[in-house]
Amino acid sequence: MLAEVIARLIAEVPALAGRVRGAADFAELVKRNALPQHTPAAHVLPLGWRGDGGEAATGFFTQMVEETVAVIVTFRTPGGSAPGDLPDIDALLRAVIGGIAGWGPEEAVGVFRLLRGGLVHAGPGVLVYQIDFAITDQLRIYP
Repeated sequence: MLAEVIARLIAEVPALAGRVRGAADFAELVKRNALPQHTPAAHVLPLGWRGDGGEAATGFFTQMVEETVAVIVTFRTPGGSAPGDLPDIDALLRAVIGGIAGWGPEEAVGVFRLLRGGLVHAGPGVLVYQIDFAITDQLRIYP
């Protein structure tokens, strides 16, 4: 599902074109204590699953599952930037929300909904926001 979210962001948020990556790229940045070279940039990360109920019948099992993903958006500004040089952060964050909320991959049962979002880091010349989305899907296990 992460690949579909990445593709959706690339298609729906032109300001992020070429700068949407997955968890492996994010892990490498964390390992190096680095920031993306070009921003704004986004990383799509898996946050986990939560199951609800479940049914077993003659050789198969189904269960409703809520999958949660995070979109981490990084904004960098060169030192000494004037306020007018900052990207329109609110517009970009709303574009990310608008691109994901209400949409779901074809194979999913539900669509993504916004869970929460907010600033997770602010430092000299950098702002990092996290936006969490959840989607309901169905786990199907057949013999």
